[in-house]
Amino acid sequence: MAKSSNYRVKLRRRREGKTDFQARKALVVSGKPRLVTRTANRNITAQILIAKRHGDEVLAAANSRELVKTYGWRAATGNIPAAYLTGYICGLKAKTNGIKEAILDIGLVAPTKGAKIFAILSGVLDAGVEVPHSEEKIVKERMKGEHIAKYAKSLGAGSEEYAAKFSKYNAQGVAPEKISEHVTKVKAIIGDSFKTGKQIAPKIEKEAPPVKADAPAPVKSEKEEKVPEKAPAAKKSVVKKPAAKKETPKEEVPEEKKKAPAKKAAKPKAAAKEPTAPKEKASKKGGKKE
Repeated sequence: MAKSSNYRVKLRRRREGKTDFQARKALVVSGKPRLVTRTANRNITAQILIAKRHGDEVLAAANSRELVKTYGWRAATGNIPAAYLTGYICGLKAKTNGIKEAILDIGLVAPTKGAKIFAILSGVLDAGVEVPHSEEKIVKERMKGEHIAKYAKSLGAGSEEYAAKFSKYNAQGVAPEKISEHVTKVKAIIGDSFKTGKQIAPKIEKEAPPVKADAPAPVKSEKEEKVPEKAPAAKKSVVKKPAAKKETPKEEVPEEKKKAPAKKAAKPKAAAKEPTAPKEKASKKGGKKE
């Protein structure tokens, strides 16, 4: 609340809780690239930016969706192991572009121990990019998903809670008790893809071909034969349009000619009445004078 005339309204993004301009100014003045980490329930993004006058330029970026599309990740894309692998991809991309160091920019997120933002930082560090940090915030056991495996074992494979909370893991064919092994496999695939310069995509079997074989083929051929028969019918409709245009000028011409003589006949009638009127008046005036 404003209590004096010296009160100043804060900037809009600061009022909305989106940007800490004092911390941002310190990061920009340093002149070093920033490692920006943003997390959500389903997706995780990591970017390495550098500040310019026209705005921030992205030098390297990675999203947790790349794990599923390119590297065969079959677990959730919003947990801590996915954050670690996303940071590992971002760090390898930055290293190939010649970036050797960066500064962590967590925004307005609270820096709690073992959070997703520090999982991303751990992945970038393992890729070979130097970032100043404190090792107390990084919990290496959570990077591989060991905390998920312990929780799955505590619930038991046959319980209802286990089936409800790990239904997506079971649908993708990944046991939550062995998620650490899955993390090491995907990490090896990512490392090999950047060494060879080729990204390895998982193979997906398609079951659509047998469905297409049951569909009758001759139905399409009959429709295609009927299409050229309809084409000449459309040409006949085009020929009828100029015939309608020729009839319109013939009807307009006689109407104009009939109106013209009617006006000419009215003029002589008015001229015949004008000379008779003055003669009768003159005779009457002359009779009175006599």
